[in-house]
Amino acid sequence: MVAVTVSANLTGLCRAMVTQGLLSPEEGENLQNQSRSSNESFIAHLLRTRRFRADQIAAFASVNFGIPLFNLDALDPTVIPKGAVDPKLLAKHRVLPIAQRGNRLFVALSDPSNLKALDDIKFQTSLATEPIVVEDDKLGRWLESYGEATEESILKTIDTEDLNLEFSDDDAQYASDTAAAADIDDAPVVKYLQKMLLDAINSGASDIHFEPYEKSYRIRYRLDGSLYEVAQPPLAIKDKIASRIKVISKLDISEKRVPQDGRMKLMLSRSKAIDFRVSTLPTLYGEKIVMRILDATSATVGIENLGYEPDQLKILLEAVQRPYGMVLVTGPTGSGKTVSLYSCLNILNKPGVNISTVEDPVEIQLAGINQVNVNDKAGLDFASAMKAFLRQDPDIIMVGEIRDHETGDIAIKAAQTGHMVLSTLHTNDAPATLTRLVNMGIPSYNVAASVNLITAQRLARRLCPSCKKPVEIPPEALLNAGFSEAELDGSWQAYKPVGCSACKDTGYKGRVGVYQVMPVTEELTRLILKNASTMDIAEQAQREGVLNLRQAGLLKVKQGLTSLEEVLSVTNE
Repeated sequence: MVAVTVSANLTGLCRAMVTQGLLSPEEGENLQNQSRSSNESFIAHLLRTRRFRADQIAAFASVNFGIPLFNLDALDPTVIPKGAVDPKLLAKHRVLPIAQRGNRLFVALSDPSNLKALDDIKFQTSLATEPIVVEDDKLGRWLESYGEATEESILKTIDTEDLNLEFSDDDAQYASDTAAAADIDDAPVVKYLQKMLLDAINSGASDIHFEPYEKSYRIRYRLDGSLYEVAQPPLAIKDKIASRIKVISKLDISEKRVPQDGRMKLMLSRSKAIDFRVSTLPTLYGEKIVMRILDATSATVGIENLGYEPDQLKILLEAVQRPYGMVLVTGPTGSGKTVSLYSCLNILNKPGVNISTVEDPVEIQLAGINQVNVNDKAGLDFASAMKAFLRQDPDIIMVGEIRDHETGDIAIKAAQTGHMVLSTLHTNDAPATLTRLVNMGIPSYNVAASVNLITAQRLARRLCPSCKKPVEIPPEALLNAGFSEAELDGSWQAYKPVGCSACKDTGYKGRVGVYQVMPVTEELTRLILKNASTMDIAEQAQREGVLNLRQAGLLKVKQGLTSLEEVLSVTNE
């Protein structure tokens, strides 16, 4: 084999295989990028593409890295040092302790370039770690059986002394009765699930994913918009976890063939409760469960902390405090539209104001607001709820989403008859929202007469203040991103993510909103009445000083709040 020059982007086993000619540089880079984008190890991806067999990869790794090769079929399970390493660490790094001699721990792994695994084990055990190369498929089978054997030990490692989680009274009674009837009240599983929920809340996660596969079971948190694997509990407990979640969410534990939706509430203290929206989905290897964490305090953080520029915030507050008209928030799913709307409602929520909302489902519960859940089975949809609202003497109406002509028509008419209407749509930007309403069949003169303001938004990850570092970006790249020549005057500094313990090595901590706030002015009204195109409306908004999403994002870069790469990612239309 002839050594070749490889890209600095290639790392670990992939780099070694390219260097030795087993893969071309292009193949190596493609396979490495694909494995990273699919959140799986390079070896797992290589095996899935059937480019090599597990024994071929192991033999190459052993020779290339100078590490002994061992056949796990010859391993005596009685010599495995039980409890030497935290099982969660083994699952995370896909390694298996196979023997201990004095202060030396022999660790089987399929990828010897995974030095972090060895360092983590060494740090946790205070033992010298000796790597042994094994075949990945055999390692997977051993880890599964090892996980089942240590299921109880995994669950017993949970420190439950500080777990003061309680269900709301109704949920607790329902869970107790159903668990007793189904004989699934497994205390270790209950404690493990509570630990996962509490960790998710403390880390600021927005969603928890419980995902069963053929030979593994993983739990992932969505933090700042990205998914991160946090645990791989034993496959044997997947059904117990699913049943426990369904019990406390008041779902049918006997029904595993169709999706189900439910809710539950955890009482962290007498004054603090967290709601969870629960969704189950039957998959090939069991029920996947996603729990959305609904923290009502997100609506009380203050609208001034969401990321609006001062002039944008002033325009928005003036629009929502008008006695009638419509304010629309647009953006993709997960862009923070609900938090923006509820932040506005929180300002408007006063004893002398009657506020009603209809959502699918209600995500944030606020005292003093009449909130209605859509129930399609019972015939309660957005349109029927809106009709009922108009007979309830409302001042402010919030519609979760305008999805069709009927809902849009009723909302527009409500805005024209003395009510303030807040709602959301799914469009790319503010100008496209106006043409979307017209395309729904709502007359342009009604749109022009009722819509006061439209705000489009995205969420960009905020740079971690503890580790962000200045970066010099070539002027050409800044110009291509959208900066003007005048802005390249050296009066501001761009930053890049680095990664530290405070941000869990991501380089980002929290998110900041990027907004396009477009008031409907007289000139825009004339364009709407002429059925002007989205492009014409966007050009007029630019002339009136409205920043588009890219420009608003670049402003965050100048302020040092986020990176240029992040802005380009979230505003790449």
